[in-house]
Amino acid sequence: MDSYHITGGNTLEGEYRLKGAKNAVLPILAATIISGRTSRIKNCPQLSDIRTMVSILQEMGCKVSWDGSEIVVDSSPVNSFCIPQNLMKKIRSSVFLMGATLARCGQVILSDPGGCAIGKRPIDIHLTALRLLGVDIKKKDGLLECSATRLKGAVIPLSFPSVGATENVMMAAVMAEGETRILNPAKEPEIIDLQNYLVSCGAHITGAGSDEIRIVGKLPLHETEYKPIPDRIEGGTVLSAVAATRGKVLLREAVPDHMDSVLRYLTESGCIVQRDERSVYLEAPDVLQSVSPIETKPYPGFPTDMQSQFMALMCLARGTTRITESIFENRFKHVAELNKMGANITVEGRTAIIKGVDRLHGQRVAAADLRGGAALVIAGLAAEGETIVENIHHIDRGYERLEDCLKGLGAQIERI
Repeated sequence: MDSYHITGGNTLEGEYRLKGAKNAVLPILAATIISGRTSRIKNCPQLSDIRTMVSILQEMGCKVSWDGSEIVVDSSPVNSFCIPQNLMKKIRSSVFLMGATLARCGQVILSDPGGCAIGKRPIDIHLTALRLLGVDIKKKDGLLECSATRLKGAVIPLSFPSVGATENVMMAAVMAEGETRILNPAKEPEIIDLQNYLVSCGAHITGAGSDEIRIVGKLPLHETEYKPIPDRIEGGTVLSAVAATRGKVLLREAVPDHMDSVLRYLTESGCIVQRDERSVYLEAPDVLQSVSPIETKPYPGFPTDMQSQFMALMCLARGTTRITESIFENRFKHVAELNKMGANITVEGRTAIIKGVDRLHGQRVAAADLRGGAALVIAGLAAEGETIVENIHHIDRGYERLEDCLKGLGAQIERI
């Protein structure tokens, strides 16, 4: 398997242009099934998760072409409502296909979704919500068999603002009779992006990003062309890497408001942060400072997908920082690897206590998940000597050739 060989100590500087958001592109690709028309999706990053989603769509009968950063999906020939188990196990995001396939076919057969081993992530909220739309769900031999002779709009209160459940209900409700109201929905920017894509197809959806989403179903849909939002997690990762190496960067094609919670903590750490409508400028101080306690929360709170990377940064900050992971119970696998490199981190339940150190030292470490792997890369860029990060297939799930992106800012990193 490939690994990253990093020679630390270089200050990262320059400009960086964000790509389309993985967490927006994936549900949008799933939603292309619904219309039975052609969707042209622009600014798609070359990620292994997106390649898997494309393979799933093709297995279900879609005609898909991928040229550079543009994916074109013709979903008119869809001929299967079974989501291939071997592909579904690779990515958690394949669960989005439940709502989309129900909308298109009235039934779907799928297995439990895969993805990073960062916690239980049950889909009970999804199933409860879909049942309210009239979906009959049976569990048999490790599979979920879902069917609906008629999807009917309903009031759906979510017990937790789950991103996946919100998106599944949105997609299924597009083809439900009458109006659907989702109460306590997730408010992430990617939810708004899915709404905007579906509206571009002719759907009637309002309220994404607020406390209630309304969908009027059974409207005719048409072909569309759509450009997803930039990746706020990629942006936060790059800013953390630059800050860890005491550098400076101009982040282009960004939406600063989407990154507000991360930018506030970067400012608190002593970084100069300037923003305008489509860019963020960061300049790191000579000495980073610890920040007030962080707790991961649904948007607009601090994102769980940035917890690992920010922890790597705080390893080099003066003072002590406490980070509590409230979303996933098993997302501290990077702690032991960071401690190998000289970090001083202890874990008490769901809280990591990071006491800043003067320097980190290169080591051979292994990524256990996507964002934890990114954290190890950040630590390696700032460490003395050589760091080898193994299992970088995890990192490839969420970053397009991360080594090339970092080299453009002056990093010494090679994929071996």
